[in-house]
Amino acid sequence: MNIQIFGLKKCPETRKAERYFKERKIKFQFIDFNQVGLSKGELQSIKSSVGLENLVNKNHKEYERLNLKYIRHNLEEILLNNPLLYRTPIVRNGKIATIGYQPEIWKTWS
Repeated sequence: MNIQIFGLKKCPETRKAERYFKERKIKFQFIDFNQVGLSKGELQSIKSSVGLENLVNKNHKEYERLNLKYIRHNLEEILLNNPLLYRTPIVRNGKIATIGYQPEIWKTWS
């Protein structure tokens, strides 16, 4: 397994995901959206697994500030430039990805 957790250090769901893998002694790489966002290739891979609309955190203040409720085109570019708009955590194992705390799916990855 090659687990990557994309999220925010202060996000409770992200911390739960980290704890899930630590308790099972499964190594993972943590990527903090406060420091770096997804690359274009990573976004394509995750998007094919979960869908672009599912990646957007519609409750974040940036979503309101950027008026994304009314914007449907160029959403990919907006996400690449604003990593705080992603729903977290995004947990990726190769080409498979999940959004949020999903231990029932992670169990099947072993």
